[in-house]
Amino acid sequence: MTKPQLAAQVYTIRDFIKTADTFAESMQRVRAIGYDGVQLDLEHHPDVPAAAIKRACDDAGLTICISHFGYELFASELDAIIERQQIWQCSQTAIVAMPRSYHEDGADGYRRFAAEASAIGEKLAAAGTTLSYHNHSFEFVRYGGQTGLEIIFAESEPRNLHAEIDTYWVQHGGADPADWIRRVAGRMNIVHYKDMAILPTGEQVFAEVGEGNLNWPAILDSTLATNVPWIVVEQDRCRRDPFESLAMSYQFVHQLVWQ
Repeated sequence: MTKPQLAAQVYTIRDFIKTADTFAESMQRVRAIGYDGVQLDLEHHPDVPAAAIKRACDDAGLTICISHFGYELFASELDAIIERQQIWQCSQTAIVAMPRSYHEDGADGYRRFAAEASAIGEKLAAAGTTLSYHNHSFEFVRYGGQTGLEIIFAESEPRNLHAEIDTYWVQHGGADPADWIRRVAGRMNIVHYKDMAILPTGEQVFAEVGEGNLNWPAILDSTLATNVPWIVVEQDRCRRDPFESLAMSYQFVHQLVWQ
């Protein structure tokens, strides 16, 4: 069984990657923690040229394993996305989230989104890039016998729309992250590891992986059983220095994977 590689989602350090120089410095820090790669999130480094991003990652010894773009860009600027993917030598990209206008239309909106995303994924596949969908928790609203996320994957072409399961948001939606990883077996190359803790006030918060309450042995078992090649660590909001949070998550996940 091949062990997955570990990457950091740069959204976690979004305040430190606004310029080419700070992006490059941050990639060196990510690599020093031990990560093998990064996931790019264009919204949070929009002024850093694609070539500079690639150079910074290469200099740090980091693979760009996947990128994130808003759905509007996929719908309106697909050629520009393909050009960036080629510069980055990255064969994976993902839709950050389904726009609100679709899920406000209920099950029909989910079906429409699935069909449109499949068509975009087919065009990307022709250019050598696999498209995935990154879930949040709103997709776990039920419409009759199916959740929104079930509709997306049932109504889309598996070759053209893969999954990027986010463990925190699955748990937040009342579902089981380990179960969902197994559900999309063979249809997922990237999984987001993100933990959930609860404060004494009862507030649910993002936490470093291993510092919250998710069932990580079961999640890892599903990851290994389905041969997911990349684990991407992400923390939407950190209660300490984000690089410290990335380091804590790396230490836990690395030990979990390699124990």
